[in-house]
Amino acid sequence: MNKRIFIYSNESETSKKTEKKLRQKLDKSGYIVLNHYDENADLLVCIGGDGTFLEAIHRYDFPSMPIIGINTGHLGFFQEIMPSMLDDFIFNYSQGKYALQPLSTVKVTVRTKNGTHEHVGLNEVLVTGDSTRSIHLNISIGGSFIERFSGDGILIATPAGSTAYNYSLGGSIVDPRLKILQVTPIAPMNTTAYRSFTSSILLPSDLSLGIVPDHADDPCKLCIVYDGVSIEYTEIEEIEVSFSDIVVNLLRFENYDFWTKVKSKFL
Repeated sequence: MNKRIFIYSNESETSKKTEKKLRQKLDKSGYIVLNHYDENADLLVCIGGDGTFLEAIHRYDFPSMPIIGINTGHLGFFQEIMPSMLDDFIFNYSQGKYALQPLSTVKVTVRTKNGTHEHVGLNEVLVTGDSTRSIHLNISIGGSFIERFSGDGILIATPAGSTAYNYSLGGSIVDPRLKILQVTPIAPMNTTAYRSFTSSILLPSDLSLGIVPDHADDPCKLCIVYDGVSIEYTEIEEIEVSFSDIVVNLLRFENYDFWTKVKSKFL
């Protein structure tokens, strides 16, 4: 049975030209190129930048099929190949010269007076207030109280997301083979009046992060942002952030090396 491939592309001219060329090449190679998304497809090809990649996995609810990216954007950290490498991609895929790189995801559970809400992110979850004031959060790890955080917010990043907003905040780059969460403060206050961690905290996969808004801030209004999607909540009783069971499988070719990519993108 010929393998079935679905292509997701952004609307840029370069991406659309790349998609047209890829469809022609895959068709000539005997692959079935789907016109509509099918959760049983063998491969999802994402054409664009990292934003397009994140858009695709959320639109299709974290597909279980392998995903490969073709970079027509800027940084392209998730994207494996360039538009000039289409023939190499098809040959290596046909020959089975690839491996799957599983990427962990992070889950945030928001409990309010009106119900419970869950969201999943591949890169990160951000807890912040509006742009006009600082927030105060009671932070616990594994059920043990750690600190009363004061500042603009906190970001909880997966290893995959460690090179995104987390890195801009001064957080560490983490090899995706490690299963940890990184908690990075955003503009923390550390004075005689307020004491907050000023550097990142690393958590193992079996520990969750608990967040309870300081009720002195009532009516407390917080924004929960996961992979750039922002939702505003009020009357929050508790927020829990932990590893999700969902895994995203990136298709990587034999010559892929995470730290070589870090060097080429950041150094």
